[in-house]
Amino acid sequence: MTAPATSRTPAAQHPEPPLVALERVERTVLIPDHEPLRILQGVDLEIRIGDHLSIVGRSGSGKSTLLNILGLLDVPTGGTMSFGGVPVRSMSEKRRALTRGARVGFIFQQFNLLPGRTALENVMTPLLYARGKQFWQRERLATEMLGLVGLGDRLREKPHKLSGGEQQRIAIARALVRSPQLILADEPTGALDIETGQSVMKLLDDVARESGAALVTITHDPNVAALAHRHYRLHNGVLVDGELAA
Repeated sequence: MTAPATSRTPAAQHPEPPLVALERVERTVLIPDHEPLRILQGVDLEIRIGDHLSIVGRSGSGKSTLLNILGLLDVPTGGTMSFGGVPVRSMSEKRRALTRGARVGFIFQQFNLLPGRTALENVMTPLLYARGKQFWQRERLATEMLGLVGLGDRLREKPHKLSGGEQQRIAIARALVRSPQLILADEPTGALDIETGQSVMKLLDDVARESGAALVTITHDPNVAALAHRHYRLHNGVLVDGELAA
């Protein structure tokens, strides 16, 4: 039987290192003939397997830059970051790309589906870069994932024949088909009506919880943010813990 939470030491609560750890992370862009633009300033954040956290902030607050850093699309210009216990600065560009492809799933507001491909072909796309069983079983894995998001009967449909909510479900299936450890959802309900958006967020939360993945939702909507277990606000590049007020 698991010991009561009150009897655990901090080490017992978190025996494994964080999946992602940011310490005093900065992202500065040099602009000719101008002062450097500081997009992120002193960001501290830990993400562990099974976490569901939200980051809210207005346009221009640095949300997209932070998402790109968490997803290994960009690297900090200051501070330290590790992914899976490995310092990101020690990773080559190729290693970052391989880690991103295998361990990170992205879900975007605009879906970014391939318009000429079927739902099944869209979800299979990430598996074309996989190895071993994931590559050879890509059609089965994509079919199963589409069934999980409720689109098992729409495998051969192309995006233009599907509703916005169905297209977002395809995007979710595509992001999860390689069983990533980290799911990054960038304004995942921004292109949907309220009811469809709530349904999509519940689905995303359920699937992430069942798979044990960490889920980070980046949004400007406090209602979407409130579905997470940990809440942050990003303001002028500074990340603040626990603020959900609009």
